[in-house]
Amino acid sequence: MSTEKYIVFQLNGQEYGASIQQIVSIERLQEVVSLPQVSAFIEGITKLRGEVIPVIDLKKRMDLPDSEQTDQSRMLVSLVDDLSVGFIVDAASDVIDIDQSIIEPAPTTIKGVNANFLNGVAKLDDRLLLLIDLAYVLNYEQLNEVKQVVEEE
Repeated sequence: MSTEKYIVFQLNGQEYGASIQQIVSIERLQEVVSLPQVSAFIEGITKLRGEVIPVIDLKKRMDLPDSEQTDQSRMLVSLVDDLSVGFIVDAASDVIDIDQSIIEPAPTTIKGVNANFLNGVAKLDDRLLLLIDLAYVLNYEQLNEVKQVVEEE
């Protein structure tokens, strides 16, 4: 029986999970410097422990309705193709163990969520958790755009 740890986070009240192996750290939101002429989902850049990292609004990237950032908002820092990227989420609540046997393939259509981002759906006792693969949230062109954002600094 193999279990994997997932970080549970919220976007507009829906719970999502991302493999802890993809998360470097969970940070409080810091000042983000906006950049001109970048895709709408790129919030900007921020400095984290001396490193400039691009910040992605995960809701905008997933075409979900926008909402205000709160004290609960967090930035999940993930390594995507050797680049540290911060993903803004509404809240990051806990770390749970999920048995791989309860993960089902993601339905190809979940209203408002691009199925390419989803690794599967975990059916927990009292809730469904959409599992996101942060490595696939950015396609090749977007990843290059994000990399250029950092290189120009």
